[in-house]
Amino acid sequence: MKEAVSISIGSSIRNKSVLINLLGQEVHISRIGTDGDMQAARKLFRDLDGKVDAFGVGGTDLGLFFAGKWYPLHSVLPLVKDVKITPVVDGCGLKNTLEVRCAGILEAEIGPYLNHVGRTALVMTAVDRYGLLRSFVDAGYRCLFGDALFSLGLPMRLRSERDVRIMANSLIPIVSRLPFEWVYPTGEKQHQRKPKYLWAFQQASVIAGDCHYITRYMPDDLQGKVIVTNTTTPRDVELFTQAGVKYLMTTTPVYEGRSFGTNMMEAALLGVTGFKDKVDYRQYQPYFKMMTELIDSVGFKPEIRALN
Repeated sequence: MKEAVSISIGSSIRNKSVLINLLGQEVHISRIGTDGDMQAARKLFRDLDGKVDAFGVGGTDLGLFFAGKWYPLHSVLPLVKDVKITPVVDGCGLKNTLEVRCAGILEAEIGPYLNHVGRTALVMTAVDRYGLLRSFVDAGYRCLFGDALFSLGLPMRLRSERDVRIMANSLIPIVSRLPFEWVYPTGEKQHQRKPKYLWAFQQASVIAGDCHYITRYMPDDLQGKVIVTNTTTPRDVELFTQAGVKYLMTTTPVYEGRSFGTNMMEAALLGVTGFKDKVDYRQYQPYFKMMTELIDSVGFKPEIRALN
């Protein structure tokens, strides 16, 4: 049996372990949260190195991949500094292969509903979800990218890939050296609701991105909206249902009522293949090609369910 572990600096309340079958092999996948404790997470990576088949880094990213360029997050890299044997991924491989397919699957499954409500998308953050940006832009959606609004607290309305690229080139070299918790909720903060920029949610028919970002900042009323996200727990699904969300798409498969993060599922895929090399997202083309072949082999695809 293979074993893949996602060590997250997020809340331990979201911990979950399940046994799944991929390519005819059993894979035990586990998500372990450290409630924002970076040192505890680093120790877990060190202690489990060589004892599991693949690691996922959860609750954060090792870097940001945007338009073919990799921006390392220097404040996060010490988390995995002590890992010498087990391959480590943060979900970038699936974000830029599996999530690119989201708009096409929405069109195939709920196209008539989108004809009714229109094709407008709020992508909560594009610099760490370039696949979602690419998916909705290529499908002709009118988009708003919330990187400045929600990550930086700046009232900048980014409407195009060019807008995001200008922001990325100018600000990411600075932001990448800030403490990660300054730009992303960690630990117990992930459960705090702080609705803001409600107009951004109201003008979109599709709201896409990280589940923590959506649930933290969304208004109480999302009547008729389509949510595209992952790492959803039953609690998240209930929140979306009560808010009036019409459809929920999870970009990764649902196991026992829970969809895991892209980092967890990417680690599971590497674990089942016996992949032993160090993953370098700067050499993204051959790696993304391998990920595409793997998700096709196992049949991964975003799943849609009607909530209201």
